[in-house]
Formats: sequence, structure tokens, C-alpha cells
Amino acid sequence: MRSLRVVLPAVVCTLSVFSLQAQTADDIINKNIDAMGGKDKISSIKSIYTEYDMEAMGNQGSGVTYLVNGKGFRNEVDFGGQKIIECVTDKGGWGQNPFAGQASPEAMPDDVVKMRQGQLQIGGPLFNYAAKGSTVALAGQETLNGVNAYKLTLKSKEGNEGTFWIDPTTYYVLKSVNKATVNGQNIETTTVFSNYKKTDSGFVVPGNMELTTMNFTVNITSKKVEVNKDIDMKLFDMQK
Repeated sequence: MRSLRVVLPAVVCTLSVFSLQAQTADDIINKNIDAMGGKDKISSIKSIYTEYDMEAMGNQGSGVTYLVNGKGFRNEVDFGGQKIIECVTDKGGWGQNPFAGQASPEAMPDDVVKMRQGQLQIGGPLFNYAAKGSTVALAGQETLNGVNAYKLTLKSKEGNEGTFWIDPTTYYVLKSVNKATVNGQNIETTTVFSNYKKTDSGFVVPGNMELTTMNFTVNITSKKVEVNKDIDMKLFDMQK
């Protein structure tokens, strides 16, 4: 009996470790996709329209995004009547930022376009990652705000790197860190996701995001999300 008291806890511990090891990166990604609405649901989405509020350095703004899967992404945010526009397509990109001295639209540098084009894919970088030429690995588990989250690392075919922390209960992405090189400078962007909500279509989106890059943080709160809304492709053309 004494031997059983010693051996059984060791066996249970071993089985627990084996269970963790048996969970692969693809297992976790598949559960994440299911949690977001399922592969068929995500694959059927052609467009997403979002209205949101933004706070940056104590300044309040409101914005909208237009996303046509694989073809175009446009973000507009208005701070006190001054509108910042960023637009990326599968062919190029342009932007206008009066706070950076851009009074009229200007073409984006190629490396910026390359980095931003990841926004064109509905479902995020983990969805159909292999078909996109990316590789993913499971880097164990790491405690994040009290949650022992799965940690996945991704490397895209362009050489960009991403790390994702996924809740082992909900399988929602809690946090991501993406690294890219722009104008010879390494840029790291950290995004914290929370308050996930299901849209009328059944697709699940985060209601709140906190983005930090180059010591600059913005907080985004979604107000309205429409899936498969008709979007005029002319919105993505650079304005004259």
C-alpha cells in the first residue's frame, strides 16, 4: 500500500505532462478557430465593417475600418476633426496623417505595405497559416495575468515573427507580439485582446484591444461590427 501511495502520484504527474505534450500547435489553433466561429464560418466571410472609439495619450477619437478579405483594408480615425487614413491593398498602400505633416494622401513605402498586408486576411495570421507559407511552433505555456496560456510562435514567409498567447479554457487569443523590419528599423507591436463578443453572423471578435508600439499605446473599443456588408472597392483607391 505504501508503494502505491508513492507510485500513483508519480503516475498521475507523468500522465499530466504527457497530456500537455500531446497538445500540438495545430490542436490549439484548431480550437482557437472553432472558438472564433469555425473554419467554414470564417472562410465564408467576404468583408468586415467596424466602428470604434479610440483613446491615445489622453486624446479621444472615433474611427471606422473597411476590410475586404484578401483585397483591401482601410482605417479612418478622427481626432477633433483631423482625420488619419491608412489604406492597404494586395497591390500597394497609401496614407494621410495631418499630425505627421501629410496634408494630402501619400504612397506608403514598400516595406510598410509588406508589413500591413497581413491585415488583409480575415481570421488573422494563425488561420490557414501553412497555406500562407508560415510556420508555427508550440513554445509551452506561460502565465499571463493569472492564466497559464499556451504560447505559439509564428514565422511568416516574409520573415516577420509573431508570438500568440491563447487561453486554454476559451481558446481566445489573449495577447500577440509581432515583429517586423521597416526602413531598416525593427518594429515590435504588442496587442492585448479582451471582451470577446459574438456578432450576429456567429463570428467572434474582441471588443477591446490595447496596442503598443514604439512606446505609444492606443486603446480601441468596438461599437459596431457588420459581417459581409457591401463595401465599394473605390474606397481603397488613393484620393487625389
